[in-house]
Amino acid sequence: MGRKRIGKKIKEFREFRKISREDLAVQANLDVLQIEQIEEKEIVPSLGHLIKISRAFGVRIGTFLDDQEQIGPAVVKAGEAQAGLSFSTKNESSREHLNFFSLAQAKAGRHMEPFIVEIEPAAASDYKLSSHEGEEFIFVLEGKVEINYGKEVYQLDKGDTIYLDSVVAHNVHAAANQSAKILAVVYTPV
Repeated sequence: MGRKRIGKKIKEFREFRKISREDLAVQANLDVLQIEQIEEKEIVPSLGHLIKISRAFGVRIGTFLDDQEQIGPAVVKAGEAQAGLSFSTKNESSREHLNFFSLAQAKAGRHMEPFIVEIEPAAASDYKLSSHEGEEFIFVLEGKVEINYGKEVYQLDKGDTIYLDSVVAHNVHAAANQSAKILAVVYTPV
């Protein structure tokens, strides 16, 4: 899905619901300028911000990421994952260095969002904690991952897993200044 499409979908949904940008910003606990940049300037929101916007509307994040209508299971064969979506930005204060590849684009009505996530190395100054409602399950496929979770720091190696409450401020990043890859399943209640 293209960067422009997320903002367009959010704007269309907001206008359909007759919600002003100001009201959406208040409900999502975001700044009006952030909403404007997402809708008009092709700025891809962080995953945390996208979840907050989805919650403000009372819909799943998949509503803005993909949502194709398919009855039954969604199967993604090895090597056939759809093009990814990067939640990295040029904004140094919110850089996340994460490239997401959805594993359930074809499944409408889902309640979980499974992704393969490629994590690029980043400077410690780029780590920004975020929180949102829901839960996350992470399985490390390649490399090493460090997770700041509240006041704790967890080091995960290939094959390790963590299941966490997303409401606790957290950040997932590559450890040892090397790229990593994870399977992440995000659940956000509607």
